[in-house]
Amino acid sequence: MIVGAGFAGYRTARTLSRMSRGKADITVLNPTDYFLYLPLLPQVAAGILEPRRVTVSLSDTLRHVRLVLGEAQDVDLDARTVHYTGPEGQKGALEYDRLVLSVGSVNKLLPIPGVAEHAHGFRGLPEALYLRDHVTRQVELAAAAPDPGSCAARCTFVVVGAGYTGTEVAAHGKMYTDAQVHRHPLRQGMSPRWLLLDIAPRVLPELDERLSATADRVLRERGVDVRMGTSVKEATHDGVVLTDGEFVPTRTLVWCVGVRPDPLVQSTGQPLERGRLVVDPYLQVPGRPEVFACGDAAAVPDLNNPGKFTPMTAQHAWRHGKVAAINVAASLGVGERRPYRHRDLGFVVDLGGAQAAANPLGIPLSGPAAGAVTRGYHLAAMPGNRVRVAADWLLDAVLPRQSVQLGLVRSWAVPLESSSPELARVPEGVLGPRAGTAADAASASARPGDGPAERHAGGETSGNQPGAGPTGNPQAGDPAERSPGGEPARNQPGGEPAKNQPGGEPARNQPGGEPAKNQPGGEPAPEQPGSSRPGGPAPAGRAARRPHPAPGPVKRDDDLSEGDT
Repeated sequence: MIVGAGFAGYRTARTLSRMSRGKADITVLNPTDYFLYLPLLPQVAAGILEPRRVTVSLSDTLRHVRLVLGEAQDVDLDARTVHYTGPEGQKGALEYDRLVLSVGSVNKLLPIPGVAEHAHGFRGLPEALYLRDHVTRQVELAAAAPDPGSCAARCTFVVVGAGYTGTEVAAHGKMYTDAQVHRHPLRQGMSPRWLLLDIAPRVLPELDERLSATADRVLRERGVDVRMGTSVKEATHDGVVLTDGEFVPTRTLVWCVGVRPDPLVQSTGQPLERGRLVVDPYLQVPGRPEVFACGDAAAVPDLNNPGKFTPMTAQHAWRHGKVAAINVAASLGVGERRPYRHRDLGFVVDLGGAQAAANPLGIPLSGPAAGAVTRGYHLAAMPGNRVRVAADWLLDAVLPRQSVQLGLVRSWAVPLESSSPELARVPEGVLGPRAGTAADAASASARPGDGPAERHAGGETSGNQPGAGPTGNPQAGDPAERSPGGEPARNQPGGEPAKNQPGGEPARNQPGGEPAKNQPGGEPAPEQPGSSRPGGPAPAGRAARRPHPAPGPVKRDDDLSEGDT
């Protein structure tokens, strides 16, 4: 049984299914029915790719593999059983002969006042779709703003964390908003302003300095205000206070700081290394030869750097998956097991348009050449949808980009403080324990407006997650140790999407549904997501195992004439 279908889990399942040829009973437990290729998620937020382009169906691509939709709650190693909660709240248990834990990582927060309430992460499709709607709405509202101050605040976008994801979000976001203002002219002398903050000394600090310099140059030439050595001290209703004392009026705070291993591994009771399950070079848990772990949730010894562990990147997670599959088969008498060793293939960072920074096989590239290598790599690395992705890229190159609000995901549905950023939150009782408590729903409805969105100084890591490409590309990267809080990541697009969310079934009268009347993409009517549903306390499950306030962004109480509900 494989828990989690991120980069590590998906590769494990695919390799095992090919090796077994239908002779083994392989089960994948995952909250969603797709694998998310997260390196391309910034392009979804920027309107270049449609959401389904970056998702790969597990059922269609994993032959002879049984898919069980659900969120693992705890693991009983003695009973060889994994307990889980299904997408509709039903409880279940799965027994195993061999277990592969590839649950990845979850959002990492810092104790910074206001961040949990006013920021949004960038780890799953719901967050990407929300950010696209939110940015589109802010530019449209800024164009009609009654005063310069409101216009400037709505057109200021703050991204915290200059790792893979933060850098790409800022690069693509600036191009997206610049294209929008051609159709929605702002006040004379005003233009969209993007700030990229990080406490690190340079952009992409985990990469070669030449790649860092290339990314920094492209961002600055594009007009992004890059501020290294600076972060957020406090997030407020009207903007953010920086660590240098400056107050920046904004409606958008994007948190791209880092990740931490999924707390599920704590339920195993096995030794941990900074929250990661300790394994040997063969990815086996010491004393538990039937249990394997890989991806962000595993502390895998780095045989090329004795005394260290492999970083939490997608490049390593993807390779972990293959080695885990080989060693699982070897434990059953098929083939020989092998230790995990890696060779750095290089990194690619998509900066939008024809610009990128890459060093394939250690050869530094920039400009159109790097752009071609980057997109070529992504097409080769994706396990599906290659033709559709290439078609979207071609259409984006020759046709103007569409910028409309779909209104599928609301601010309260994608709180930063969430154990499943790949899932949009719904009211209690709709999707079981992942929906949050009645108090959460009530507090969501009480909040007036869209809060700023996303992350914080530091790096960002991905891994088994949808956070990075197999080369450790975007979304894979900065170790959480580097900054005060790595970037939110998560094993995989796990978790069933909220109803009426992409990948989910429309829910009647539920918050994921049609936007409130006369509110383009705005927050739902108070009676919808906010009111708690009758039926008693929220179901027990993983949420109870990992309690958190999960407040969600504070809705604003701006004048309704400006468009916020």
